[in-house]
Amino acid sequence: MDQDARGEIAEARPDEARRQHRFKKVPLRFLLPNLITLLALSSGITAIRLGVQGRFELAVGAVIIAILLDAIDGRLARLLKGTSRFGAELDSLADFVNFGVAPAMLVYFWTLNQLQTAGWIISLVLAICCALRLARFNVALDDPDKPAWTVGFFTGAPAPAGAGLAMLPLYLGFLDIIEPGRLAALIFAPYIVAVAVLMVSRVPTFSGKNLGRWIPRDMVLPILGLVVFAMILLVSYPWEFLSLLALVYIGLLPLGIRSYRRHQQADAAAEAAKSQP
Repeated sequence: MDQDARGEIAEARPDEARRQHRFKKVPLRFLLPNLITLLALSSGITAIRLGVQGRFELAVGAVIIAILLDAIDGRLARLLKGTSRFGAELDSLADFVNFGVAPAMLVYFWTLNQLQTAGWIISLVLAICCALRLARFNVALDDPDKPAWTVGFFTGAPAPAGAGLAMLPLYLGFLDIIEPGRLAALIFAPYIVAVAVLMVSRVPTFSGKNLGRWIPRDMVLPILGLVVFAMILLVSYPWEFLSLLALVYIGLLPLGIRSYRRHQQADAAAEAAKSQP
């Protein structure tokens, strides 16, 4: 074989290696979490369509489905060891649509449109604050100096919780507690702004991420029963149950702040003890 032919073969080998790498098989455990994320995104986009059509109960149900799927995909990825940078970016983009755009549009279509431009600005504030909250969360993941106990807290309300809180006016409307209109818009406009501010605030809130990793054996059946009971309530009395959840979450905010400060004080006391001779 002459020297020119050897050079051509040598040049072809890197191209062949790149081609083989490109078509390398991907394990199924990487696909399943992303598939659930895409299903959640489809549910969130469908909620916007249903809101445009005025089918608000179905639209809110679609957002709730997106919230439930969002709670599954991350845990499934960690369980299957299928976490990836692509999955994290896809999940963040889906969360913005599902918990920022969709709730903002639903609240605007339901009542804030009565305030015309002011109502639209409030809806924009809700969506923008959700985007900022997600961006800050992604940046905070790269901080290696956080104490271990901070895993139990979020900074500000997480996006799914913010979406659930923002839709509280719709829950109450479905229960005939308040009618959609200008009065409802005037009442709930400050509330929607407060939810938006809560998402981007520095208020510590319980995350629940460290729950469910290890469960005492004698608590397995009670927890399973409680989850089943909660799902039955969600299906049978959705608007009452969701309203109660929103109010309970608001009531837990002071407890989250208190618990966070206790951890900070414990760390400060430990540092002071170390510095003493």
